[in-house]
Amino acid sequence: MKRVCLKSGGAIMMLLLTIAFTQVNAQQKKRNARANTKTTSKTAKDPFGGSTQQNANPFGGGTTSGNTTGTDPFGSGAASNNTSSANPFGAAQKDTTKKQRKDVPIVVVQSVSSNPLTDSTKASLRNENAIESSIKDRTPLQYDYIREDDALFREKIWRVIDAREKMNLPFRNPSTEDNGSQLFFAILYKAITEDSVVAFEDERFTIPYTKERFKAKFSGGLDTSDVMDLDGQTVLRREVRMKEFPVDSVYQFMVKEEMIFDKESSRMVTRIIGIAPMGPTILPSGKVIEGPASPYFWIYYPDIRSILAKYQVYNPKNLAGRQTWEDVFESRFFSSYIVKSTLNNFKNQSLKEYIKDPLFQLLEGEKIKEKIFNYEQDLWAY
Repeated sequence: MKRVCLKSGGAIMMLLLTIAFTQVNAQQKKRNARANTKTTSKTAKDPFGGSTQQNANPFGGGTTSGNTTGTDPFGSGAASNNTSSANPFGAAQKDTTKKQRKDVPIVVVQSVSSNPLTDSTKASLRNENAIESSIKDRTPLQYDYIREDDALFREKIWRVIDAREKMNLPFRNPSTEDNGSQLFFAILYKAITEDSVVAFEDERFTIPYTKERFKAKFSGGLDTSDVMDLDGQTVLRREVRMKEFPVDSVYQFMVKEEMIFDKESSRMVTRIIGIAPMGPTILPSGKVIEGPASPYFWIYYPDIRSILAKYQVYNPKNLAGRQTWEDVFESRFFSSYIVKSTLNNFKNQSLKEYIKDPLFQLLEGEKIKEKIFNYEQDLWAY
């Protein structure tokens, strides 16, 4: 009995060892299969029998390198390593550089529209008026002399005349007569370029303009532009035009004046000191930059009085009742608003520098007018 038990126990042990060895072999095979799966997944197989590189061409074309970002899928050639966007059809890129011929003709283009600043005025060969006018012989009257001791009150005022207002529309009259354009800015321009009037850069008249520098800044110089073909690749010709100052952008004029109460004559006298056309900033190329208007140049008013007396102002009601520009300024036949004064202005600031709202700027200007008016009225005793 003991021998039978020992034999049966040995058989059982051998069976258990065989089962354990079989399980170990099965686990080892699974591990090897998983390792083989990972290594084969790293490489991309070519379904068409091509090369099995990392960035292989699925269409069996040329071999592409690993650094190529744009690949030709149709096998038209290997893409370069530095190519960022390759042509998928293998076509050559179009040259976009402009080609300029050596014998480019230069064409001078005459301006179609008339420029009141630079165009010469053609005098009428016949008298176009039924009555002969003696406007060219007029001279302004001299100012009354005011002694310094008789000036009981003095204040300086800066006003802006806006030609867009209905009362100030004659400042933009574009008509032409024998003495030239009647546009007020053209009158000032030709007084500087053709007469002895001097333009200044500042309101204190310290930096004068020369005529050459003044013409170069406001109407001189040439502007060239290239004319291309339909494809925009070849320069056909080069056109040269005269630079034209945008006259339509000048519709405001600043007037610097001084109000004086003369106790000898017992009246308030207003003497204009300078006039400055205003407009937006203009680049040398002629482009107008939208923004606040600023004075272009200053003219000392006593220097231009004799010239303004030779130009008549348009009267929409009656041509026989026309006045000269000198009469308009002396008689105050214009509408304006105050932008600066020396009254209670210790920092010498304009109204817009310490009042941001435009409406309140106008109201502050009206207060300044009222203060000066009340001062004049308080001097009288009833």
